[in-house]
This record gives sequence, structure tokens and C-alpha cells, in this order.
Amino acid sequence: MRIAIVAESFLPLMNGVTHSILRVLDHLQERGDDVLVIAPSAHDGGAENHVKGAEIHRLPAVPLAGYTNVRVAMGGVYRVKRILADYAPDVVHLASPFVLGWRAAQAAAQLGIPTVAVYQTEVPGYAARYGVPFLENWAWNRVENIHLLASRTLVPSTFALNQLRGRGIPRVRMWRRGVDTARFSPDKRDDGWRASVAPAGHRIIGYVGRLAVEKQVEDLAALARMLDTTLVIVGDGPQRAALQEALPGAVFTGFLGGDDLARAVASFDLFVHPGEFETFCQTIQEAMASGVPVVATGRGGPLDLVENSRTGWLYEPGDLSAMRGHVMDLMGDDAKRRAFAATAHASVQDRTWPALCSELVGHYADVIAEQPVLAGPYRAKGAAS
Repeated sequence: MRIAIVAESFLPLMNGVTHSILRVLDHLQERGDDVLVIAPSAHDGGAENHVKGAEIHRLPAVPLAGYTNVRVAMGGVYRVKRILADYAPDVVHLASPFVLGWRAAQAAAQLGIPTVAVYQTEVPGYAARYGVPFLENWAWNRVENIHLLASRTLVPSTFALNQLRGRGIPRVRMWRRGVDTARFSPDKRDDGWRASVAPAGHRIIGYVGRLAVEKQVEDLAALARMLDTTLVIVGDGPQRAALQEALPGAVFTGFLGGDDLARAVASFDLFVHPGEFETFCQTIQEAMASGVPVVATGRGGPLDLVENSRTGWLYEPGDLSAMRGHVMDLMGDDAKRRAFAATAHASVQDRTWPALCSELVGHYADVIAEQPVLAGPYRAKGAAS
């Protein structure tokens, strides 16, 4: 196939969207597909032009106010249309579309190119968290317009599926996320690393993710002063300074990637995720693959990932006393925590990225087959044989 991936964010920024795209690029490179990634420019202009066999087309971008490492691509529909017309893909993959993805959805529709839109970020839900609730309806209108235009929408969880179908979005299918079970494994647990962050030998409660308003990391203050425990925060972001002030007893490691991240996650005794706006929550799945039980909010992606009383606990959004109670339950019972850990590890062993990416290619093939054959020079150049 000839595939254009339009990325709302991409390298060098690492987040859930970038991570998923990289795993997809691995798979498409192995298949021998031709891939173009259209993404915002990096802040220093020094980002790579080729990644995992794909050509990267960078569009001029400006930093998002208050979140300078997130960049928003500039330009209109015509610019994206010209890029797509020149590349002539068989299908356009819209990765977490909102700004650039909206332009690409319109451009692809005008060119008659089928699109697969991956709903991965609940942008409208962020509005209230960022103090602009009046923008929530506008943001939902944008999301609806994108996905109404898409040939097919893929969502990562039952919650997201029901959410979009409830808003009248047609052609919605489930596409979950894979996890690297070789990289994230109980075997990566490291007593030396544990001693470096908890020298008193305390049990470790861990969080991994962006330190941003929508992640609600400040809710972890409810776990402060819990006997014989150390809170470890892995990640970075615009809220780091405020969180360090709000959580003076926590250990902040900064951003970790690769083997460093795998070692840290496997070395936790419990993983806690307080965010309420996760369409999936890849870090929960990585913790489970590492043999670490989870306490998370009972909304969004965690509803599919965490099974109460088997792999962890879910609590009602906002009920921080319940969160603390669940954490105390597992921190105070080693046998229960080990049983939850073993079940969590077993529950994700079949969720490999190759299997999930093969499923994605099947969605590509479906929308290509469903697209009416167009006459003229565009399809003559770009049509798959």
C-alpha cells in the first residue's frame, strides 16, 4: 500500500500518539509499504526527514500556549491537499486528528482518498481542566465534523466507542493498542533502582505520564504520608514545578524512555493513574505487562484495562478517599498484591503490536475497497494494483 499518515504530533515529542505511530511504522516498514508522515515542524528545525523507512514532511508550526513542546501546524486545507495530491496515497491515516487532521480530512475528501481516523485524545474534555469550559461544545463540533467525514473511525476502548456513537458518528470500529511484552516485563525489576528512589526500603507507588493539567497528577496528594511508601513520578511537562511544590515528598525522575522506563515501571509495587480523560491509557497496559497492579479512575480507557479485584481497582472519578483506600488495600497485603500482579501480567500477553498493526492494515484495505473508483490522473498515479 501507499499510505499517508497525518500526525497531530510526532517526534521529537514523545506521547501516546507518537508512540502508536512509531509502532505502526515498524509494521509498515516490515511489510514494504510506502509511507509519508505529515507532521508539525520541530522547535529547532532539526528533526529527522526519514523515520523507520517513512518520509517525514514537516509543516511550519508554532508552539501551543503554555505547552511549548507541543506544536500546532500552520497553513490551510489547500497546502495539505497539494501534498496529498503529489504523494497520491491509497489511504490517509489521521492520527488523533484535531487541527492538522481536520485540514487533512477535508483535503482527502476533496481528492477522493479514503481516510481512517484514529480517535485517541479526548480534546473536548480538556477544556474544563484548562479553565475554558465554553470551548467544549466547539471542540466536540470539530471532533464530530472530522469523524463524520472519515471513511472509518477507530477507537481504542468501549468507552470511546459509546462516546462517539452517542454523538451520531457512523462507521466506528474498535482498534486497541498493543504493548511490547518483551520490553515491559517483570524481569526488568531492579532492586538497585528501587534503592535509589526509596533508600529506606519503602514500597513504591508509581505514576508515569505527562505532567500536564489533564492528567490530574495533583490528585496523588491524597496518597501523601502513607506509611512505609514512596511516591515516584516518572515524566515531565508544564506542571512539573507546581507538582513538585504540591507533592514535596515525591521523587520526580523526569522523562524516562527505553530500558530506563521499563526498569522503573517494573520496579513499582503499584501503579496509580488519576486522569479522567484517557481514551485508552497505554501506561496502564505497560504497568500490567510489567507485573504491576493498577489503581485508576473508572472512566475512559481504564474501564477496559483494569478488572476490579483481579488486576487492580477502579474508583469513581473525584473520589480520592476511595483511591487512597484501594492503594492502602494493596500496599498492606503483599499476597493480594502479588496475585493481582500475576493476573495483570497474564491479561496482556496476547496484545502484541504486530497483531494490532495487522488489524489496522485490514481497516486500510477495507476503506480502500469501499472507496468508489475515480477516473482521471490522480487515481492513475495513486491507485493500488
